Amino acid sequence: MTSQLEQLRTLSAVVADTGDIEAIARFHPLDATTNPSLLLKAASIPAYSPLIDSALAQARGSDLAERVADASDVLAVTIGTEILKLIPGRVSTEVDARLSFDTDATLAKARKLVALYEKAGIGRERLLIKTASTWEGIRAAEQLEREGINCNLTLLFSFAQAVACAEAGVFLISPFVGRILDWHLANGGEKPATPQDDPGVQSVTRIWHHYKRHGFNTVVMGASFRNTGQVLALAGCDRLTISPELLAELAASEGGVPRALNDTGDRAPAPAALDEAAFRWQHNEDAMANDKLADGIRRFAADQRKLEALLADRLR
Repeated sequence: MTSQLEQLRTLSAVVADTGDIEAIARFHPLDATTNPSLLLKAASIPAYSPLIDSALAQARGSDLAERVADASDVLAVTIGTEILKLIPGRVSTEVDARLSFDTDATLAKARKLVALYEKAGIGRERLLIKTASTWEGIRAAEQLEREGINCNLTLLFSFAQAVACAEAGVFLISPFVGRILDWHLANGGEKPATPQDDPGVQSVTRIWHHYKRHGFNTVVMGASFRNTGQVLALAGCDRLTISPELLAELAASEGGVPRALNDTGDRAPAPAALDEAAFRWQHNEDAMANDKLADGIRRFAADQRKLEALLADRLR
């Protein structure tokens, strides 16, 4: 029997949730996603030292802070460029989480990253720019899409976020499965009896069916998995971004993988679009989503600062 990973590939596009080039070469994903946490982890791998040296050598700025910020952008693009040598699809590169509530700054950073990729000979068709699914991040993504820059909206926890992203015409969303479960367990929820009872799995399932029913073309890519049960419970989702550890587990398992998400074919007109006030209220009413979005932004920002500290030490 073929492995669960190979069976899953027939139902969903498999994406590697890592900046580890060796892991990407091993599992042959369609796409790969990175974020500040994954780049920080990659920067600690000895094999990446030449890439860091290259980024530092290219860094520009009038003082250390500017050079460090520029080196961080160049490093993200350098690693992304190496990843693209190994995959047929796209790499996702994330805008600094500290810009999550500033539409104009997010736009400027995104355009800079795209320009750095273009300087390296990488076209926009191979990129996804990741922004947080805040109101400001969604508005920035809406503008970037108009400019031909496709976006991956991350840190997505609420149904309101998913609806607003689709209405903005973004290319792809990354609803987080594992972090939703983490919140429920930390707040007194019981461990799900089955993967189908998992609140993170249920959230992605609801979003996927909403998009299909109302004709939204935005790609749904389940993310942040804690176990293979969550992954397999979303077989049939457009894309699934999976860590190397879980990819290895799926590659070593031979159980059957039935399609979990099925399009019924039912269609209906899209409901009235969310305005900013409705978006903020509906998101605020979801305590889990409100907590996890804020926490996720803080965590990514903290890892970005750690990465910059590492780069600063090597520049001194």
